[in-house]
Amino acid sequence: MAMAMAALRREGRRVLLNTPSTAAAMAALSPAASHSQIAPLGARSISTQIVRNRMKSVKNIQKITKAMKMVAASKLRAVQTRTENSRGLWQPFTALLGDAPSVNVKKNVIVAITSDKGLCGGINSTSVKVSKALQKMTSGPEKESKYVILGEKGKVQLIRDSRKHIEMTVSELQKNPINYTQVAVLADDILKNVEYDAIRVVFNKFQSVISFRPTLATILSPEVMEKESESGGKVGQLDSYEIEGGETKSEILQNLTEFQFSCVMYNAVLENACSELGARMSAMDSSSRNAGEMLDRLTLTYNRTRQASITTELTEIISGASALEG
Repeated sequence: MAMAMAALRREGRRVLLNTPSTAAAMAALSPAASHSQIAPLGARSISTQIVRNRMKSVKNIQKITKAMKMVAASKLRAVQTRTENSRGLWQPFTALLGDAPSVNVKKNVIVAITSDKGLCGGINSTSVKVSKALQKMTSGPEKESKYVILGEKGKVQLIRDSRKHIEMTVSELQKNPINYTQVAVLADDILKNVEYDAIRVVFNKFQSVISFRPTLATILSPEVMEKESESGGKVGQLDSYEIEGGETKSEILQNLTEFQFSCVMYNAVLENACSELGARMSAMDSSSRNAGEMLDRLTLTYNRTRQASITTELTEIISGASALEG
């Protein structure tokens, strides 16, 4: 008897589902209908397949961000040692010649050091903001200020509204490991192609993995250095040293200026590379955590949607059986 009733219920359910009016009524009762059907008042059901695809995408993104964080960490260890050693190159120049960031000259050149790649937080935006502020401060009726941009990200941002002030751009500087010879050739190329009274190098000084500080270094031309020394500037300390050879003070200042610029550029490029890698580590760590939180929310949504569809199917079976018995 029980087997006969079960068979009758199955047959009755088939007939009930094949009836157009009954199928429409069940679709109206079911909150988990096909995602291609739109319920009244614009309410649309959630497809478990869509949620599964989204979960798969988020998992893949999380794998990429974790891998990028590990790569940045491995590169940072190698660059950080060289950066700390390079700080001893330019410090003697500051002690000997001083640093005059507020010097008032006619021809100013702003060297903005940025990265070629993104996904590294706000270090490039910080360098661009400082460079723009300097450009406004050093511009005037009888003064001019030009940009020399290192890195694609700084070029993309500054070219929007400062195209006419860009004198020179350099990219792919970090394609190979940075060395002093490479930077010295670049510094010599900059000095040959721009006219300047003062060069202001803007970069991000590395402090820790989660901290970097926008920094400005100023290099004066030999002519401006002589004027500063005559007016009692710090360049006058050169007279207290005994210099061998037949070079004049102007020639010595010329050589010191070129060497100072190459040393400052070498340290600035390494400091900015360290800051970039540290910022990328921090950004990728935050992205991985955000992907994990999103994956938890999607998993909860998927389980709720799947449970709702199962509950709806059970309700339809019971309703069909009750209709046959009644």
